[in-house]
Amino acid sequence: MKKSLFLMSAVAVVMLTACNKELQKPDDLVVNPSPLTVVGGQVNADITGTFPVKKFVKKAVLNVTPVLKYGDQEVVGETITYVGEKSKENGKMVNYKEGGTYSQHFNCKYVPDMQKSELYLRFSGKIGKKEFNDIPDMKIADGIIATSQLASASDNTPAVTPDKFQRVIQEMQEADIRFLIQQANLRNSETKSEAMKNLQAAIKDANDDEHKAINKLEVSGYASPDGSTKLNEGLAKQRQSAAQKFLQNQMKKDKVKAEIESNTTAEDWEGFKSLMENSNIQDKDLVLRVLNMYSDPEEREAQIKNLSAVYKNIADDILPELRRSRLILTTDLIGKSDEEIQQLAKEDAAQLSLEELLYAATLEDDANEKAKIYQKAIELYPNDYRAYNNLGMIYFEQGNVAEARRCYQKALEIEPNNPDVNYNAAIAAMADGDMEKAEEHLGKAAGTSADLNAAMGTYYTMKGDYQNAKNAYGNAATNNAAVQQILDEDYAGARQTLANVQKPNATTAYLAAIVGARTNDREAVYANLKTAIEKDPAMKDKAQKDIEFAKFAEDENFLAIVK
Repeated sequence: MKKSLFLMSAVAVVMLTACNKELQKPDDLVVNPSPLTVVGGQVNADITGTFPVKKFVKKAVLNVTPVLKYGDQEVVGETITYVGEKSKENGKMVNYKEGGTYSQHFNCKYVPDMQKSELYLRFSGKIGKKEFNDIPDMKIADGIIATSQLASASDNTPAVTPDKFQRVIQEMQEADIRFLIQQANLRNSETKSEAMKNLQAAIKDANDDEHKAINKLEVSGYASPDGSTKLNEGLAKQRQSAAQKFLQNQMKKDKVKAEIESNTTAEDWEGFKSLMENSNIQDKDLVLRVLNMYSDPEEREAQIKNLSAVYKNIADDILPELRRSRLILTTDLIGKSDEEIQQLAKEDAAQLSLEELLYAATLEDDANEKAKIYQKAIELYPNDYRAYNNLGMIYFEQGNVAEARRCYQKALEIEPNNPDVNYNAAIAAMADGDMEKAEEHLGKAAGTSADLNAAMGTYYTMKGDYQNAKNAYGNAATNNAAVQQILDEDYAGARQTLANVQKPNATTAYLAAIVGARTNDREAVYANLKTAIEKDPAMKDKAQKDIEFAKFAEDENFLAIVK
């Protein structure tokens, strides 16, 4: 709705007689904006007018006070005193012959009860010793358009800090069987090593335990990168085959059935490079440069053998480690079922890990049940911030902003720079009217999993910074973005935004009704108000008081909906 000017006619001029003298009120009053409007949670009005020529008595004193009346309450603004040119009182002087100008500013913090209100001027004064204290208040404006207040912090979805629960976790275990140079026969010292015993036990355990399963079993044969390629290819295959047969025999004894994948690497240059990098061999950097300089295997081998001072150490310490078969077991650790987790969360939460507890909360549909699980997680694992954050999220969605802020603060004591928690703390602060804290937290929320731009838009709208709000919202399809478009008088944009809101609620429909009222679309007003009231009966009383619908005050269809 465009800001209009409230023009008071000359009828508003009241002249009171005292000793045949007149006490003059200001004339031609203009209030901007009119009706009054909430911007950034504040109601501001500039009131201007004139004092006619040869009307303001030279010894007169006139006190002017703006007063906002709503219900049985009122907010009294600052008093300004105007004095005639011969008055001995302090005040703004008004010349008798020339008249003068009147201007005054009114400001107050908005509260919802002010939605249906009126702005008055209150006068008192005197001429000489004669005082005037019973002058009737003069109404100068209606109010208040509070559409900006429909931008709500609750329109922003809190950020959940997720669990890291995995139903299936993979473990890997491996063992090497080493061979002598140019040989592929198994040695007892290798097959009975501690690593091989542990691997065989792990294979049997993965086969027998109902909470485990063999995911993959691999046997790879390798040869060191010395000697001819043809020789090494044969050795790698023989070593792989020997190790696989040994493993198959052990599995048969343990009654384990599983497929074995086989692989061979004829010249293990990657293994060679890794061992060199981690060795203490002198001039190892020189050897590594050779590996980078030459890609041909035979050229590499020749160049390394030319480093006679180094090669003996390589032959003694590196190459024997590469003559091997490697056996690798990948085991799936199968976690508890959803039913088991839910039951334990309620009956014996101590048996659950933190990740299982956080996951358990996601299995519940009832917010109160979720809250109980997060409270138990906090009790058992007090040093993890996620349960505090997620509990705060539930409180916020339930409208318990104070408890939400307390939980977020606890989370921030553990993880002060976490973007998700700072984002949540910001929207909770906005909901509490603490814009300073909201700004502080938003500054640390970069990288949040939530829509930070939408939250920034909400912040700017609530602060009354509409241009920055518009830039922040972008193409967001939310109630708050639609509020901003209505304030910008972009009614087509607001209508489209509201139509695209993913989860429309009572506010969505109410805003659509406002768009209808501002564009003189009566059917849109009726239909959307009905929907808003069906979703939230409190909208009925709101609509009755909302000056957005002032032109419908006598409309029978409108009254039938809101009465």
